[in-house]
Amino acid sequence: MIDLAKIRNIGLAAHIDAGKTTTTERILFYSGRIRRMGEVDDGSATMDWMEQERERGITITSAATTSYWRSYRINIIDTPGHVDFTVEVERSMKVLDGLIAIFCAVGGVQPQTETVWRQADKYRVPRIAFVNKMDRVGADFFRVLNQMKKKISMKPLVLQIPIADHDRFYGLVDIVKEKAVYWEEKTLGTEFREEEIPEEYREVTEQYRNEMLEMLAEYDEDIFESYFGEIAIPVDKIKEVIRRGTINLHFFPVFCGTALKNMGVQKLLDGVLDFLPSPIDLPPTKGINPETSKEETRKPSAEAPFSALLFKAQTDPHLGLIYYVRIYSGRVECGDKVLVYPPARVDRIGRLLLMHANKREEAESLTVGEIGVVTGLRECKTGYTLCSKKHPISYESMFFPEPVIFVSLEPKTKMDDAKLDDSLKYLQIEDPTFKVRTDEETAQRIISGMGELHLEIIVDRLKREFGVECHASRPQVSYRETITSSVTAEGRFIKQTGGRGHYGVVRLKIDPAERGSGINIESKLKEGVIPRQFVPAIEQGIREQAEVGVYFGYPIIDINVSILDGQHHPTDSSDLDFKIAAQIALREGFSRGGPILLEPIMSLEIIVPQDYLGDVINDINARKGSIQNIEANKQEKIVDATLALAKSFGYATDLRSITQGHGIHTMQFSHYAPKEEKEERIF
Repeated sequence: MIDLAKIRNIGLAAHIDAGKTTTTERILFYSGRIRRMGEVDDGSATMDWMEQERERGITITSAATTSYWRSYRINIIDTPGHVDFTVEVERSMKVLDGLIAIFCAVGGVQPQTETVWRQADKYRVPRIAFVNKMDRVGADFFRVLNQMKKKISMKPLVLQIPIADHDRFYGLVDIVKEKAVYWEEKTLGTEFREEEIPEEYREVTEQYRNEMLEMLAEYDEDIFESYFGEIAIPVDKIKEVIRRGTINLHFFPVFCGTALKNMGVQKLLDGVLDFLPSPIDLPPTKGINPETSKEETRKPSAEAPFSALLFKAQTDPHLGLIYYVRIYSGRVECGDKVLVYPPARVDRIGRLLLMHANKREEAESLTVGEIGVVTGLRECKTGYTLCSKKHPISYESMFFPEPVIFVSLEPKTKMDDAKLDDSLKYLQIEDPTFKVRTDEETAQRIISGMGELHLEIIVDRLKREFGVECHASRPQVSYRETITSSVTAEGRFIKQTGGRGHYGVVRLKIDPAERGSGINIESKLKEGVIPRQFVPAIEQGIREQAEVGVYFGYPIIDINVSILDGQHHPTDSSDLDFKIAAQIALREGFSRGGPILLEPIMSLEIIVPQDYLGDVINDINARKGSIQNIEANKQEKIVDATLALAKSFGYATDLRSITQGHGIHTMQFSHYAPKEEKEERIF
């Protein structure tokens, strides 16, 4: 039996190139899981196992592994930092107990850092922060602390401060133990020594130790009395209170180091054990009993009924579809029959596996607190629940962002055409943000995703993994449409035939809504005007019409629809009649409401040397972008801008050319805004 108190299910998340995979590699090396440290830059990192990851030096898919430190078992998920693969972070957050949020000591709180922090907030994941890359020129630990407070409203609890001199990192001060820590470079950082704090660091250490104790005193009465009574506080007591406060999201411990130069990772691992929760430190997991529709909970116990959440599907060349699961209660063995929700069907478990990146280890059973892989299930999707047949439960699924970019996909030969649909089906099961549809007019396959890189990787995978040769058109933008003025409209669907007829009349009021509010439907019907059972059909008709658009053929967003009035027939009216009448009313009203096209606007952060700043700004202006802010960071400038997605294609190549390879950028979806009328029509 596994001691649940000695399990940590953690993830590493951050902005691209902050050092997540490098940190994971060091964790695996120091804990004895691997014998040689791999590097992202030379394509030898253990967790970046896909060919595309090794070629590009980025993480594309989240990878799971297990390691041990001080007799504790640590289940680790390394997530991508690129915004195009944010789905991997989202579904990992759902099943993690704790998180290491990594910050670049030079870049600070970058756009994707903010995104993953919000994702962790949504799932209430306890976190510790690791300020990495302290060895780089321009590293500034205290600037990053200020950005944490301002940009993500974080309450940092500083437990370490760097010992550095003129952009060189030597070691750190452990504020809790009041010791200086130095690593031995010759031993690849496996050995370190603790010494007295250097005289020049005593004042700043005292400052941050007092800040730490004051934050703990706010949270714990015993420390309050000891601190203000000037009584020495034991280290174990300090750690115990930090742990409670971290698990309850009261504050977030901050560590520092440089994973690439092998400094600080062991102390970070100690922080994982000391301050992040085990499965039994968190509240019981809530779900709905699908048979009674009542809320139920599952305690993290091997004796409780089996339940698990399926959080990732993956195509294996030998096993077909395999499914990553987090076990929340009970245990499951090979050959067990389990209930699968929402399909509400019974499937038999085939094999059980523990993963180390893409390497598999057979397991006879998986028990509470473990993250593993199951095979043998019929087709499942991310967010499905597996549970005991006698004790059904369905956990809340996950929300995934809608795609913002699409291209048409053409197979090269008839043989490729035959294999393409099956291949795309598997990729859609793997990735909920990847969509495929067929254009009714052109019969083309249209694939959509989160960005250029996302779709580029999809096409590359079709070729390498599925043997399908195809090419994609130039990326096109997924626009939206809305109205600019309020309008009232009536839809009538009345047909009389020899038998039972059709009768449905709906009157709607359509108002423009705030950007980002979606579609809100409200019934203002008086009692008896239309029977209640027809109202859901009216709402369904409105939403289905909104999906296909009215004026431009793009989905409708940002409207408020009020159902005002209508008519029905006691025998001829049906759900279908009111659904069609609502669609007619929406189409008629929308065309009179001043319809406009909305385009996706991207937020853009560019880090560029001072010498190239003018050229970069000129390029943004030429693309009709908007400069929001320019921040100085030692030798570099950080430019925040917004840019229409339609104007952003090929920006990465152009930026490299403008800055002679010195500029880096990140881009992510921000909001929808009216498309400029001066631009050429796209419909």
